[in-house]
Amino acid sequence: MMLYKLLSRTNRTRFEPAVISLSDHGTLGEQIEGLGIPVISIGMKRGRPTLTGIWRLIAAARELKPNIIQGWMYHGNLAAQLAGFFRPGQTVVLWNIRQSLYSLSYEKRATAAVIKIGSYLSRFPAYIIYNSKTSACQHEAIGYRAGARVFIPNGFDTAGFSPSDEARQSVRSELGIAEDAFLIGLICRYHPMKDHEMFLKAVSLLLESNSNVHFVLAGDRVDNNNVELRKRIHHLKLSNHVHLLGERRDISRLTAALDIGVSSSSYAEGFPNVIGEAMSCAVPCVVTDVGDSALIVGDTGMVVQPRDPLSLAYACQKLIDMGKDRLQEMGKRARRRIVDRFSLEYIVQHYEHLYGQMEHVKQEECE
Repeated sequence: MMLYKLLSRTNRTRFEPAVISLSDHGTLGEQIEGLGIPVISIGMKRGRPTLTGIWRLIAAARELKPNIIQGWMYHGNLAAQLAGFFRPGQTVVLWNIRQSLYSLSYEKRATAAVIKIGSYLSRFPAYIIYNSKTSACQHEAIGYRAGARVFIPNGFDTAGFSPSDEARQSVRSELGIAEDAFLIGLICRYHPMKDHEMFLKAVSLLLESNSNVHFVLAGDRVDNNNVELRKRIHHLKLSNHVHLLGERRDISRLTAALDIGVSSSSYAEGFPNVIGEAMSCAVPCVVTDVGDSALIVGDTGMVVQPRDPLSLAYACQKLIDMGKDRLQEMGKRARRRIVDRFSLEYIVQHYEHLYGQMEHVKQEECE
């Protein structure tokens, strides 16, 4: 999503972007093409690179003749570097790492191998862009080249994600709950790193003393077709207060309806979009101290240790007890923090400045 946002705001009079997808068009391919940006799909299957796929990658890079190849995440970084090797002296390669790395044991075996290979190859890219300072330190600790570090955090669309009384009312109406119901949200895909289990345990603790609190969960596989998730909710007797909405396209509306946003991740987060988006909607957040979550929140929310449902429940309860007026004031401070430090326009300028530097380096090499 950050790649899409970056492409949507890139100055097209200076840069002419194209996207190479290692697999298919994915969930955002059509949206990127809607920006007038070509998307070339290589057609590799996940975890199964083939000689045909590699040749298609190299051929695509040769056809595009890029001045800069920007890798995006681990596999994309290796692919970018490989494509760069076949354009020596003609193309500058940049990497982009977008998650934290607490332990390789948390990763799939193939992904862990790619991460290790990346540490050996990290002497080749001109720069490695991290969206998290925590992530940069963790990767450099396992051998990624420290001198290549560039920190560019995620940027947030503060116009698209903004406070909305209409959203608060319409979402509560959609859920069939009272207009004054307190709403807490966890918006993320269903994955072990997101720790839905810990969040649901905290929900159970909160409901012991809060009958008017409801919980919105949205994201890929966060729906009633997820038998494991549904069983856990039923076992904890949360069905009347937990609303599973699945993957949605109206995330800005759902987010603006919340009283508290939560990130319960236990590992791997770099710079979570959902936190900045909630803060941009003037929604205070309770987050686990993973990646740069604490850096984003600052003093506008609460930070707790991962895998600790009691602490998560206590932090949420503390915000609930603040009352409407104080909570709204905290939300306003949260939005100001995003506007001042993490607006999308500001972050895009960082990328364009770096790309501009690479253009200058390339011109000097040609001269």
